[in-house]
Amino acid sequence: MSVIELTINDRAVRTEVEPRVHLGDFLRETQHLTGTHLGCEHGVCGACTVLVDDMPVRSCITFALACEQQQVRTIEGFDNDELMRRIRHAFSIHHGLQCGYCTPGMLITARDIILRFPDADEARIRLELSGNLCRCTGYMGIVASIEAVLQDLRDNPIVAQDAPREIPREQIISTPATFQTFTATADEAVKPAAPDAVAAARSEPTAQTQRKGWTAIDDSFVVPFPLEKVWAFMGDLPSVTACLPGAELVEHDGESVKGKIAIKFGPMSANFAGAARLDRDDAAHRAVMRGAGQDNISRSRANGDVTYTLTREDGGTQTRVAVTLEYMLQGPLAQFSRSGLVKDFVRRMIADFGARITAQLGGNAAPEAATEQTKFNVGSLVWSVIWGRIRRLFGKAD
Repeated sequence: MSVIELTINDRAVRTEVEPRVHLGDFLRETQHLTGTHLGCEHGVCGACTVLVDDMPVRSCITFALACEQQQVRTIEGFDNDELMRRIRHAFSIHHGLQCGYCTPGMLITARDIILRFPDADEARIRLELSGNLCRCTGYMGIVASIEAVLQDLRDNPIVAQDAPREIPREQIISTPATFQTFTATADEAVKPAAPDAVAAARSEPTAQTQRKGWTAIDDSFVVPFPLEKVWAFMGDLPSVTACLPGAELVEHDGESVKGKIAIKFGPMSANFAGAARLDRDDAAHRAVMRGAGQDNISRSRANGDVTYTLTREDGGTQTRVAVTLEYMLQGPLAQFSRSGLVKDFVRRMIADFGARITAQLGGNAAPEAATEQTKFNVGSLVWSVIWGRIRRLFGKAD
C-alpha cells in the first residue's frame, strides 16, 4: 500500500491505495463517488471521464497514484458550476440522454468542448465527441445540447466564466472534409446525373453521408432487361412496392403513396407507417423517392431518400440500377442505424429488391405483400450476412 494525497471535488484526501488501483475504482470503491461510470475499462468509451487538473482523463486507465497532489473533479463536483448547470439543462431539453450510462463522462466532455471551442460548429463538436460513445441517442440530441449552450453563452455570458483553455497548435486537429453538410428541402428538384457520377455508379460505390445526422448506403444491381423497360417499370409505384421486402401499399395517388413496412432484426421489431413521393428525371433516367414515417411500436421516426440511376450495360441488353439509400432515425431505434451489420443487411435487401424486379419483368407474378410467402424473411437475410462475413474472414468469396 502507498499513501496518496490529492484533492477530490475541492476536498483534501489522504489515504492508502494499492499501486495497481485505477482512479475510477479508487473514486467509486473508496470515495463512494459512483457518478463516475466504468464501461469498457480500456479507455475507449469515455463513460469514466473525469477532470484531473482541469484536463479530461480516462479514470479507468489512470492509476490513482498518478494523481498525487493533483486536483480531481468528478461529476458530483459540479453542483455549483453555472456552465455545467446550463449543459445539464440543455441535455434535458434536447433529449441528450436515454439510459444515462455515458452521461457523466459526456457532460464533462461537453463542458471541456465548450471551454476549448467557444465558436465550435457541428463538425467540430462531432469530432471532439468522437472519444465518447453513446449506444442510445444517436448523438443528435447531444450535439444539439452543446450547440444550444454555445449560443446561450454568446447571448448570456457567465460572469467570471472560466476562460477558454488555450490549445497548443500541434494539438489542434483540422476538421475532416467529410463533416461538410448541407440541408436539403422537401421540394428539391431532381438534377440530372453528371457523367462522372454515372461512371462512379458503375464502379464499386462508397457511401458518403452528405446531410447532418443521416446515414448513406450505396449499392447497385443489374437487371437483364433493356433500360427503357426497366425505367417504365420503376415508375409504376404499386409494382415497385410489391418488390420491396416487407412493404405494403395502402394508398396510391399519382406520384405519391402511403404505406407501411414491417421489419424484425434480432430483438428489434418495427412497423413503420408513412408517406412518400417519387420525383423522376426521364432524360437522365434518375429518380428520388422521399419518404417519412413513424414506428407504432417504439415511436421512432424515420426520414429517408432512395435515389436510383439507370445506365445501360452489355450493349444495352442489360440495365444497372445504382441505388443510394439515405436515412435518419430518431428515437430508440437510432442506435441500430449505423452498425456495420445493419449496413450489410440493407445491401442484402437491395440485392433482394433487384431479384424481385428481375422476376416480375421476366413474367413471374409479383408476390402479394400480405401473403405468408412474401413476408420479410429477415432470418435468412441476417444469416446470409453473417455467413458472408465468416467466409470473408477466412479469405473465401462471399
